[in-house]
Amino acid sequence: MNYNKFIDHTLLKANATDEAIIKLCEEALQYDFASVCVNPGYIKLCAEKLKGSDVKVCTVVGFPLGATSTESKVFETKQAVKDGATEIDMVINVSRLHEGDDEYVLNEIRKIRRACKGLVLKVIIETCLLTDEEKVRACKLSKKAKADFVKTSTGFSTGGATAHDVKLMRKTVGKKMHVKASGGIRDSKAFLEMIAAGADRIGASSGIQIMEDLK
Repeated sequence: MNYNKFIDHTLLKANATDEAIIKLCEEALQYDFASVCVNPGYIKLCAEKLKGSDVKVCTVVGFPLGATSTESKVFETKQAVKDGATEIDMVINVSRLHEGDDEYVLNEIRKIRRACKGLVLKVIIETCLLTDEEKVRACKLSKKAKADFVKTSTGFSTGGATAHDVKLMRKTVGKKMHVKASGGIRDSKAFLEMIAAGADRIGASSGIQIMEDLK
C-alpha cells in the first residue's frame, strides 16, 4: 500500500517562514506525499515549488474557527484557486450547527463548492466540539453539498482525530465520499489506527516520522 499518498504534509503554524515552507515542499516531493497543506499566503510559493509534480497544493479556508462570514470564505476560496491551490479544506461554522441552523451550514458549503470550480473540497467539522449527533448532521450536510471529504479537525481546537470519530464519519458518508483524519496524528500507530477506522487521507505535520516508522 502506498501509505505516502495518504498524507497531507502540513504546516499551518503562524510563525512558519518561507524557508520552512520551501522545506515542506521539498520533503513532500522526496516522499511523494498527496499534498502540502499550508495557509493561503503560501499557496503561490508552493505552486511554484511543486510545479510539474503530482503533489497537490492544499490550503485552508475560514481557518481555524470557521466563524468568518460565508462571503469571506467564498472570496478566500476564489483567491486560493486563482493562486494555484488544488485542494480546499474549509471549516464549518460550528456555532450555526450547534444552533440547529443546518440550512446555513449547507448553503455555505454549497457556495464554497461552487467557488472551488471542481477542485477537491474537504469540510472540517471540528469533531472535538460536537456531539455524535452533530457530527452525523455535519457529515450528511457535507455529503448533500457534494463535498469530496469530511475532515475531523483543524488541530487548533480542544482535541484532534479519534478512531471513534473516523468510524462514525465513515459510516455516515458511506464508501463514495472520503474521510480525512487530522490533529494529533504523530506516529505510525496512530496513522494506521485512523486508516483502519476508515480514513483515506491523513493530515499531519509528522509525515516524515510516520513514513520512517513504517519502514
